[in-house]
Amino acid sequence: MNNDIFPCIWFNQNGSEAAKFYTSIFKNSKITVDTQIVINIEIEGQKLMFLSVGPQFKPNQTLSLMLMCDSHEEVEDYYQRLSENGKVMMELNSYPWSEKYAWVEDQYGISWQLYYASEKAKQKFSPTMMFTGTNAGKCREAISFYTDIFPNSQVEGIMDYPEGQGEPAGNIAHSQFQIDNYTMMAMDSSHDHKVQFSEGTSMVVMTNDQEETDFYWNKLTEGGEESMCGWFKDKYGFSWQITPKRLIELTNSGNPETSKKAFDAMLKMKKIIIKDIEDAVNS
Repeated sequence: MNNDIFPCIWFNQNGSEAAKFYTSIFKNSKITVDTQIVINIEIEGQKLMFLSVGPQFKPNQTLSLMLMCDSHEEVEDYYQRLSENGKVMMELNSYPWSEKYAWVEDQYGISWQLYYASEKAKQKFSPTMMFTGTNAGKCREAISFYTDIFPNSQVEGIMDYPEGQGEPAGNIAHSQFQIDNYTMMAMDSSHDHKVQFSEGTSMVVMTNDQEETDFYWNKLTEGGEESMCGWFKDKYGFSWQITPKRLIELTNSGNPETSKKAFDAMLKMKKIIIKDIEDAVNS
C-alpha cells in the first residue's frame, strides 16, 4: 500500500466532527492531523484526508469507498452504523459477487460499499470510481490511462456486465487496478444517477521533487482543466491534487511566518513550483 496516494473529501465545515464519527466506529483508526481546514485520519494505517472548507462542493457516489470486511458480522455492524441518518443504496444481502454486501451513503454524504472478502485484502478500503453520464463506457480507457502514467501499476481484474443487465456490451461492472502500488477500483454505469465527478472527492498524489510534480501534472492534465493550488480535473472530469511533500513541510513548519508565506505563495499558483515557494519563504 502506498500512503503517498490517498482520497480527499470536501466537507461543509464539519470535517472534524466527521473524523470523530469515523474514528469512533472503525477499528484501528485514529485522527493524525486536526487543523481548522485539514483533517487526516487513518483506518488500519491507511490515510484519508478531509477538507473542512464550505458548501462549494460535496461528495457523491461517483467516488465511493469499497470497505473490505473480514466477516459477515463486520459487514452488518458497519452497515448499521454507517446507514444511520444516511441512506441505503443497495440493501444488505447476498449477491453473486459477495456473500454479504451493501452500498450505503452515510450522514456526511460519503458512499461506502461494504464487502465481505474471504481473502485478506491489501487495503482496508479502496476508492471506487463510477463512470456515469457522459463518462459511461469510458472506464476501460481510463484504467489504461492511469496505469500507463503511474509506475508500479497493473490491472488486477476486469469483469464486464453480463448480457441482459441493461448495460452496453463492453461496459465494466467491476475492475481492480493499482497505481504505484495503491489499489483503486472502477465501474461503468449508464443509469441516470444525476451526478458527475466533482471536487467533492479527489485523489491526492504526494510528490518527492519538482520533476515528479511536473511529470504527474503534465500527464494527468492532458485534455483536462487546470485549477488552483495543485488541483486539476483530468479529461474525465475527475479531480486530482499533486502536492509536493516540501510544500507540506513549509506550510506546517511550526513557524507562523514561514507557514503563512508558503501558504500565500501557494494560493497564487496552479501547478506547485517548489522553488517559488521556498523563495517566498526566504524573502
